[in-house]
Amino acid sequence: MSDPQAAAPRRGYHHGNLREALLEAARDLVAERGPAGFTLVEAARRAGVSASAPYRHFKDREEVLAALSARGFALFGEALAGATRGAPSPGEALRRMGPAYLDFARREPGYYAAMFMFRNVATMEGAPGEGPFRGLEAAIAPLLPPGGPDPRLVALQVWALSHGLAMLERARMPPPGTGAPPFEVVLDTGVEALLRRG
Repeated sequence: MSDPQAAAPRRGYHHGNLREALLEAARDLVAERGPAGFTLVEAARRAGVSASAPYRHFKDREEVLAALSARGFALFGEALAGATRGAPSPGEALRRMGPAYLDFARREPGYYAAMFMFRNVATMEGAPGEGPFRGLEAAIAPLLPPGGPDPRLVALQVWALSHGLAMLERARMPPPGTGAPPFEVVLDTGVEALLRRG
């Protein structure tokens, strides 16, 4: 006769990689509600583990958000670098970065929100956004005239424009059907204007 307890599914920790399961659950929750809109209990429930299980890997939700932010920036940097790989000219490399930026924000809303809305520096290791920013700066530098503006300044302006458009799109502003041009066009022309001004 079989043991009914043996046949019943075990509760609690049953993931091969609990940390990854919790990060995936938290990423989904952040995409739905924003960085402030979830608890570790909810992440544990969505991952299918007990409420105490997350504390095996994370001290609190701040550490979960820090991990999401760091991973998001790493993936973001890879996406931008991948977009420029094989570009025939510096100008084309920079043009490819804009759509890659917007695409990442669309595909990974959980990571993107954690990257730019979570900033508890006490829980961060290093400067996770530095790599992508340096990549953008390196793409811009060859396009500026000798003695022109600091590439870091122009890179920050381009990043601000890109981020602003990504956030507007997330907020569905302007609303669909208003005849506004695609954000890729807005970004491309905006970057060109910034470079010409330089």
